[in-house]
Amino acid sequence: MNAVGIDVSKGKSMVAILRPYGEIVSPPFEIKHTSGNIQSLIKQIKSIEGESRIVMEHTGRYYEPLARELSQAGLFVTAVNPKLIKDFGDNSLRKVKSDKADSVKIARYTLDSWTNLKQYSLMDEIRNQLKTMNRQFGFYMKHKTAMKNNFIGILDQTYPGVNTYFDSPARDDGSQKWVDFATTYWHVDCVRKMSLNAFINHYQKWCKRKKYNFSKAKAEEIYGAAKELVPVLPKDDLTKLILRQAAEQLNSASKIVEELRTLMNETAAKLPEYPVVMEMKGVGPSLGPQLMAEIGDVTRFTHKGAITAFAGVDPGVNESGTHVQKSVPASKRGSSVLRKSLFQVMDALIKTKPQDDPVYMFMDKKRAQGKPYYVYMTAGANKFLRIYYGRVKEYLMSLPE
Repeated sequence: MNAVGIDVSKGKSMVAILRPYGEIVSPPFEIKHTSGNIQSLIKQIKSIEGESRIVMEHTGRYYEPLARELSQAGLFVTAVNPKLIKDFGDNSLRKVKSDKADSVKIARYTLDSWTNLKQYSLMDEIRNQLKTMNRQFGFYMKHKTAMKNNFIGILDQTYPGVNTYFDSPARDDGSQKWVDFATTYWHVDCVRKMSLNAFINHYQKWCKRKKYNFSKAKAEEIYGAAKELVPVLPKDDLTKLILRQAAEQLNSASKIVEELRTLMNETAAKLPEYPVVMEMKGVGPSLGPQLMAEIGDVTRFTHKGAITAFAGVDPGVNESGTHVQKSVPASKRGSSVLRKSLFQVMDALIKTKPQDDPVYMFMDKKRAQGKPYYVYMTAGANKFLRIYYGRVKEYLMSLPE
């Protein structure tokens, strides 16, 4: 048993190799993340007699090149959650934090968890791609929200309330009806300076050109409201330029978001659990890939409580002696991105109200008991994750190796 512990950092790593009972095969040494250095490490590990297992922390993107090269060389490689390494016993009163000490600690963890380690595989690469896309999706969603608020803030000075006229979802190219309308009719005078019939004809031609549905009643409503509005900024070229720039920024962010949404769904479809996840209530082509990206491979969790702890929706425990606290908040020690996706699924369940779904019925029961919003939402997320774990793991176990 050769335990290879690798403490990964940007561009370099510290490696230590141990055997049981504290036998040191190789004291900590540094390698660069270059092709030559990695190949030398592979040769060194293969030259050691016995079975070797390599463990490194799942730290951002830094570990991926090393894990990929070592795995392709036929070595047993696994990446574990850094918190597992952090919580692993130090057996010392001295607090030592260095790359050398960390690599030795990872090697000792490897020996202790030898039988529970899971091989890094091609599916892990696909999951990493999906997770990267999901983080990019979240980044651009925040950017889109900021651009949207900026655009509305400017419109409130030229055409107040124009963003409330339409609620159509974004198209595949990222365009939205209210944004296109506000770009064309960017000032209230663009509407009310025309007669009612002239505006209706102009709006109808605009809908036909942009391929939106036309409603005469909606046109009359917009025209009537425009008569009562009071703009702040004048209708001139400078104001128009400011609005066009804001609209272009919003459309650009929206386009990237929709492209990522489509790409994530296509990538998630390559994973074996995709059909099982997509059948679950509250999960669609957007939230399904997000859940799969953040949860990853469920087979690495030993039981249902492990996956709820990973998401941070497990109930906390606070007791000592005779003291037992009855109301304890959720731990929130896991992935905040996963918790956000779970809350969005719970929100979808509350809006759609599927009467045959056990998660919705459970949340509805909690609401009827007068539980606060965050209590029944967190409880619903916990129950959903347990069902997700059971269904997906059972399906994966039934597949051929």
